[in-house]
Amino acid sequence: MSAPQAPQMPLPGTPKILAFVLPQFHAIPENDKWWGQGFTEWTNVRKARPLYPGHLQPRVPADGYYDLLDPRTQERQAALARGHGIHGFCYYHYWFRGKRLLEKPVEMLLESGKPDFPFCLAWANEPWTRAWDGSEREVLMPQEYGDERDWQQHFEYLLQAFRDPRYIRVQDKPMLLLYRSANIDVCEPMLRLWRQLASRAGLPGLHIVSMMTVFPVDPRSALFDAYLEFEPMHTLSRGLPYWLRRREKLIKRITKVSALFGFRARVPNSYDYGSVWQAIAARELPPKTYPGAFPDWDNSPRRSLERSIVMRNFNGEAFEAGIRAQLRKAQQSNAEFVFINAWNEWGEGAYLEPDEQRGTFFLDAIRNAVAEIERPGTVVPVTDSTAGSRNSQAALRAEST
Repeated sequence: MSAPQAPQMPLPGTPKILAFVLPQFHAIPENDKWWGQGFTEWTNVRKARPLYPGHLQPRVPADGYYDLLDPRTQERQAALARGHGIHGFCYYHYWFRGKRLLEKPVEMLLESGKPDFPFCLAWANEPWTRAWDGSEREVLMPQEYGDERDWQQHFEYLLQAFRDPRYIRVQDKPMLLLYRSANIDVCEPMLRLWRQLASRAGLPGLHIVSMMTVFPVDPRSALFDAYLEFEPMHTLSRGLPYWLRRREKLIKRITKVSALFGFRARVPNSYDYGSVWQAIAARELPPKTYPGAFPDWDNSPRRSLERSIVMRNFNGEAFEAGIRAQLRKAQQSNAEFVFINAWNEWGEGAYLEPDEQRGTFFLDAIRNAVAEIERPGTVVPVTDSTAGSRNSQAALRAEST
């Protein structure tokens, strides 16, 4: 196996875009047992249907339904991302006191050295439940944190990735994200041990990031090197201005009353796409915080009608303006990264990968925004893909989901 070369770094002061990657696009025995033979994320995506007139479902990938265990898939994803200004991928990591799930895609890239594309890990430290069929109280895989022996075992597993030359670092320290750090009651001693083990392994330290999601923000700021605004859930849960909360509450009431008379214009829980992006872009970035971004949101393939959250009135211009604003905000605050949710969350409608409806629109917008911030005043040449994207923007602006 040839060792991959360290990634080329962008110009100093240029924020780097990282996209979250969901590894649940291959079958595993546990999902076969819980959800049926051959279950993957595509199972929910394929069976999605429109819930009201104009609802954009199902979402169909332009390049077909892939398997992440096919090495060609990861190579293709990396090439597509690299060609559109994305610096690296942040893979979700699942660890349950030594039990691993969905680990094979990352283990494959570690073993093969391919693709030669920067990556890091985000520990999705949630228990797995039957949330997709509404039985959230039935725990399929509990999340427990154990003692020092468990923490050391976990670190030794992570160290394989930390030592890879493609692994994303901050001041040469491997970066690890924690999805729900507030749930880890032993976070302080666990992270203290991990930092000690990192030093013994010859690393200069760790760069630990606490994610700010729909769940309570972890107040133990001294434990972390940075926070991350995970969008759109961070804004939906605590970042909407008062006027927008009031308006959305009124629309929700109207939607419910209309449904009683047999008229459904949208799902009960929806938000105006442009207004959410406006709230994200306008908010100041706190110190030692990475800004977030999102292409869209519609988790109806995973949820029932009443429990779904859908963005309505999709607007391509709002995304283009929003991603530029987040990059500028990161640059002004010396934040090294902007995190996008996500590369391939198809079951939540949050994906950058091309689909049959919007093509490469999101990727083209990112590439143009990155080029603009790297070289202010530069006019990005229009390629075939951007031409297709631009030609379809009138439809994108008018699209209502």
